[in-house]
Amino acid sequence: MSSSQQGIAARKQPMKLNTLVTLMLSAVIVLVLLSVHMFYFFQIGAATRAQLEDKAMAVARTLAKFPEIQRALILPPNATSIQPIAKAVQESNNLLFVVVTNMDTIRYSHLNPELIGQHFIGTDIEPAIRGHENVSVNQGVLGRAMRVYTPVYNAQHKQIGVVVVGISLSAVTDQINQSRWSILWTILIGTFAGAIGTFVLVRVLKRILFGLEPYEISTLFEQRQAILNSLKEGVVAMDDQAQMTLVNQAARSLLNDSMGTISGDRIYDASVINDHLQDVLQSGRARRDEELNVNGRVLLSNTVPVRSQGRIIGAVCTFRDKTEISQLMQRLTGMVNYVDALRERSHEFMNKLHVILGLLHMKNYTQVESYILKTANNYQTEIGFLLDKIKSPVIAGFLLSKINRASDCGHRLTISDASFLPDSGNEQQMAALITVIGNLIENALDAMSEQVEGEIHVMLHYQNGWLTYEVSDDGPGIEADHLSTIFEKGFSTKGENRGVGLFLLQQQTENIGGSVSVESEPGVFTQFLVQLPWDGGNQSA
Repeated sequence: MSSSQQGIAARKQPMKLNTLVTLMLSAVIVLVLLSVHMFYFFQIGAATRAQLEDKAMAVARTLAKFPEIQRALILPPNATSIQPIAKAVQESNNLLFVVVTNMDTIRYSHLNPELIGQHFIGTDIEPAIRGHENVSVNQGVLGRAMRVYTPVYNAQHKQIGVVVVGISLSAVTDQINQSRWSILWTILIGTFAGAIGTFVLVRVLKRILFGLEPYEISTLFEQRQAILNSLKEGVVAMDDQAQMTLVNQAARSLLNDSMGTISGDRIYDASVINDHLQDVLQSGRARRDEELNVNGRVLLSNTVPVRSQGRIIGAVCTFRDKTEISQLMQRLTGMVNYVDALRERSHEFMNKLHVILGLLHMKNYTQVESYILKTANNYQTEIGFLLDKIKSPVIAGFLLSKINRASDCGHRLTISDASFLPDSGNEQQMAALITVIGNLIENALDAMSEQVEGEIHVMLHYQNGWLTYEVSDDGPGIEADHLSTIFEKGFSTKGENRGVGLFLLQQQTENIGGSVSVESEPGVFTQFLVQLPWDGGNQSA
């Protein structure tokens, strides 16, 4: 890798959590504090100025009410005691000046005694001469100042003069700046406290997130979602508040969520899943390998509690359509039966070869010819016919094994000459057909177990997308009262823990859109007729 590529890779490295949080919080704190500072910067300036104005106005009003000043204003300027009073008030309140004038704006007091008796400088005194208090900023003998004017009235409430209090603008600015510096200290303290809080927050977040960085968490989340959605098993998780927290794609498909049957707190039309999850939440005991009937599907589920630090924080239910498992088992069983049948035929063929070899040693060629022709005819009748009519090797092997089993039981199983089965059914149809064939033949053998000889006749006929399977036997038959209940789960005349085969047969048949019917005459015959949809294309018998 070149140095430029290394530089690009380095620049693309995600920012760490502590750096990211520190920068974000620091930016927010600084922005807030600066905004507050700017707001109070102007607010405090105005407030400080107003405070100084109020102070100066209070001093001016107080002097205007002094009886000595009211009496002295009717005397000449140099013959009064106003100057000492004004000087004392000016020094004690740190004012620039305190000036008292009569109605002709002649000064009765001033910081410079030589100016007493002269006219007050500035036209901003005119509102006060007319009896109105006012505040202004103007240039005077002592420099630029903020001036506060208030009229002076005698006992008859007649205006006789004006009191002017002056505050240097430099003093006003100093006071404002001093107030603003207190805000700066507040900002510095707030920044320091924010930095400490940010450091603590980062440490707490890192501990909560197990030391992982944000990009690592997002990567783990994406991997988790990909893994969950790639599973064929449905996965549903619930937290300790009985709220749904996870439903993967396989679960939605198995629970038929196309109509919105899954919400934030439960799975509608699948209450058995909810019940299992809530039961595990309350009891803390796992429920393993249980069959659930949900929306017509038989699911094999495992529900386990989720614990953290010894406390149950949720429950997880994983499930899979048992039909798929049954299909795999039945397909494997069909292949095993096919292999077993071939193995039996292989042993039988070896025996026949030994017979032929013995006859050849005896040079009995006529018997050899007769024996070979008979063997060939039997093969053509039993196996050649079966493979010619039944194109699916799984079903052919399955039927061959049932023929051998019937023979071992002392009975005969025959396949109708009109039979035809194309090898094009899907997995679900194949599984249903194996269930139908196996259960009906086994039921027939079981029914004829007490008779010496019996015959089972089987026909498989395909046409126009439908497969008709017919099996009949000459066993004892079924009582008329039982014909309507033989497909119920648990019903059997053979004892307890039976009555499952016909129930599963009807369930799988109807699940793929097929039908099953039965006719029986006690002591004469029993006949089952099953119709299944079959993906056979345009093939027909």
